[in-house]
Amino acid sequence: MNFSSTPSASRPAWDPKTLIVAGGRPAHAVDAPVNYPVTFTSTYHSQGLAAADERVYARFSNPSWDPFEEVLGQLEAAARPALVFSSGMAAIAAALNLVPAGGVLVMPKHSYNGSLALTSELEAAGRLIVRPVDIADTDEVIAALEGAHVLWVESPTNPMLEVADLPVLLAETKAREILSIVDNTFATPLLQQPLTQGADVVVHSVTKYLSGHSDVIMGAVVTSDEKLHNTVHGYRTLHGSIASPMDTFLALRGVRTMAVRLDRSQSNSQILAERLSEHPNVQAVRYPGLKQDPGHQRAAKLMSGFGAVIAFQVGGSADGADKVIGAFKLITGATSLGGVETLAERRARHASEPVSVPENLIRLSVGIEDVEDLWADLSQALEQL
Repeated sequence: MNFSSTPSASRPAWDPKTLIVAGGRPAHAVDAPVNYPVTFTSTYHSQGLAAADERVYARFSNPSWDPFEEVLGQLEAAARPALVFSSGMAAIAAALNLVPAGGVLVMPKHSYNGSLALTSELEAAGRLIVRPVDIADTDEVIAALEGAHVLWVESPTNPMLEVADLPVLLAETKAREILSIVDNTFATPLLQQPLTQGADVVVHSVTKYLSGHSDVIMGAVVTSDEKLHNTVHGYRTLHGSIASPMDTFLALRGVRTMAVRLDRSQSNSQILAERLSEHPNVQAVRYPGLKQDPGHQRAAKLMSGFGAVIAFQVGGSADGADKVIGAFKLITGATSLGGVETLAERRARHASEPVSVPENLIRLSVGIEDVEDLWADLSQALEQL
């Protein structure tokens, strides 16, 4: 059987919605499988001086990683395959390792709280210095870049959904020779490709939209730069933060349906955001797809869609928001996002969440259910107030 993949250089310039289905497949040949098998092994036959491309040991490499890494690298328009990690946080830790010792890191004050908690720990240990910024305020970010070493970007941010002017910020980092890292988890490579806009590194929590079924914990780092790629690969190898073969297989299977999942989730999100913004028991709604949203014009210009996360405030207090979540019958009260099911969470319940996140803010990750069923559940829960 032929298990060699078709070289990407010989493939047509597929649309991303085709690539996620057709990429990372074995070459067409009689008796060849349509999908790569999962390789469960801890080591490989190897003797003498190892060749540069020899696998040797499964902490260094596994053929089950290759198809996913190929597809994600191509989706992000990278010159090299992605690098998979055991979790989104493992990928974030690897990317943060690129900050030089004692270096200044500029990052959004409303970043994912895992990123904030880790950078706070690293700062307390003297490993780096953090400069928090409002990532939507371009002038503030540019001013903060003075003397900085790395810019970390989330756009839209988690959970406040602020939208950054990526091309301007990335052009500024290039001009100043500052490393730029973009967490592209919320947007996915279907809505924006930061490397094409000048980013040096892209980070993903594969757990979310890429795998898409709330059954895999995995992360990834993507870069076109050979030196950065080798550095991140070396970090993964030495720290042992590798993804399991089965998780990678499941993540690739999830990627195959990402386009249709995201289309449906975005369609649902637009309808729900518009209705929530008109509901008398909702105090505020953030969703880039709303024309009145502060990030709407920028997102419409820079992204191919508005995503599938809504942030809204209810009840005027934590108790009110908790009451709404507790009243859901269809929507699941749980952390995480990007799955086929709709999840809701009061983000300020986490001690690591920034104090500027309102205590009554609910982050709604919109799934692919029937939108009228979702609205009926939201409506009856809001009426409990």
